[in-house]
Amino acid sequence: MSRPNILIVMVDQLNGTLFPDGPAPWLHVPNLKALAARSVRFANAYTASPLCAPGRASFMTGQLPSATGVYDNAAEFRSDLPTYAHHLRRSGYHTCLSGKMHFVGPDQLHGFEERLTTDIYPADFGWTPDYRKPGERIDWWYHNMGSVTGAGVAEITNQLEYDDEVAHHAVAKLYDLARGGDARPWCLTVSFTHPHDPYVARRKYWDLYEDCAHLQPRVPAMDYADHDPHARRIFDANDWRSYTITDEMIARARRAYFANISYLDDKIGALLQVLEDTRQKAIVVFVSDHGDMLGERGLWYKMTFYEGSARVPLMIAAPGLAPRRVADPVSTIDLCPTLCDLAGVSMAEVMPWTTGQSLVPQAKGAPRTEPVAMEYAAEASVSPLIALRRGRWKYTNCALDPEQLFDLDTDPDELTNLAHDPAHAATLEAFRVEAASRWDLEAFDADVRASQARRWVVYEALRQGGYYPWDYQPLRDASERYMRNHMDLNVLEGAKRFPRGE
Repeated sequence: MSRPNILIVMVDQLNGTLFPDGPAPWLHVPNLKALAARSVRFANAYTASPLCAPGRASFMTGQLPSATGVYDNAAEFRSDLPTYAHHLRRSGYHTCLSGKMHFVGPDQLHGFEERLTTDIYPADFGWTPDYRKPGERIDWWYHNMGSVTGAGVAEITNQLEYDDEVAHHAVAKLYDLARGGDARPWCLTVSFTHPHDPYVARRKYWDLYEDCAHLQPRVPAMDYADHDPHARRIFDANDWRSYTITDEMIARARRAYFANISYLDDKIGALLQVLEDTRQKAIVVFVSDHGDMLGERGLWYKMTFYEGSARVPLMIAAPGLAPRRVADPVSTIDLCPTLCDLAGVSMAEVMPWTTGQSLVPQAKGAPRTEPVAMEYAAEASVSPLIALRRGRWKYTNCALDPEQLFDLDTDPDELTNLAHDPAHAATLEAFRVEAASRWDLEAFDADVRASQARRWVVYEALRQGGYYPWDYQPLRDASERYMRNHMDLNVLEGAKRFPRGE
């Protein structure tokens, strides 16, 4: 039995509420809409952690940050943690990455046999938060509101340059795979940095949203004092007091964000077109690492368990999975076991330590019994936060913050905290018991603090004297490209052509 090829398309900071059943109708994304029509669409998918590096490490391993140790954007992703790339490669797959995965540490592959680009973010410990200094802003890398005040149009940016490169190499790789030089099944992960801020888009995509009816958030900005303690810390981390945010700025930021979703749609369409043109069959997975608040409640970016930040799009198009909408909550940590399940690859040796579960039964109509768990222990926090989503309910807790309980069926904007409502005391107590069985928050806090302290020592030491960066350096052996004198020209020309000539 032949094993399926797999194309994983990951995007960055894409708000899952824009994908209630595939893309919202008003988004200009014909390729994603076509993909949705042939996919299982998980309408309530959640990140494991609403920040890039921890969310991605959890997606790859099927484990929460408390298990991986990737608590923030500068925590090392240990090389002894098996990822879906390890599982598939071990079973005979060719595994390849084009684009971002925000690996921190000297291992920049984590099971990928080949990596086509460098990363867009640094691989060292320089972005480490410090719980010993609550409220400290590290201005040179913390988010601020400049992405909102500076939103607009540009034909090239740092991020556009990156994603253009990611797409170029991914397309070239798909053509190369079609030529049959490697008989193994393949798993290609293509990971873009858009629509992550800064909110700057090319004119052709910006113009698509001139008359968009969604340029203001549904829930306008609240007074600072009306926010929960963690949201106030996010405001402080984003240096909101140094900026005046107008409705026009909000509209421009959201317009550029939507425009960049359309930019991504073109890139994704090019990948899918190559698959069609070269007659390659592949499972296609579309997912984001986390969301973006997009000005809802006055919040931007991520770092919170509110829906805009924590909920992500997730679609899977695979043989044997009929297109349908799945409403039950799921997690990005479920993707590692799902990919292995679809590929017929066993994870038995590590499943006792893996909290994700295969989504194949849910994709075929089975109900979800386990809640979705989330964790956050990075900037703007002073102690780890945890959350559970079960059915209509979302529960959050932190040793230093008040509990929250939201009924998402009646309160999708999470405006009414029911944690102190006697009518919901039994629901709250059930979540408390479940959370206590899953987490020791004091131990979690101690582990995060120890990790941060170690990394600050190591980072400051390694920046003295000679510096050897961990950033991935893509290998380009020019002597094995095109035509060289150790090659037979006739063999070469035939091998590099698809379809083959007579």
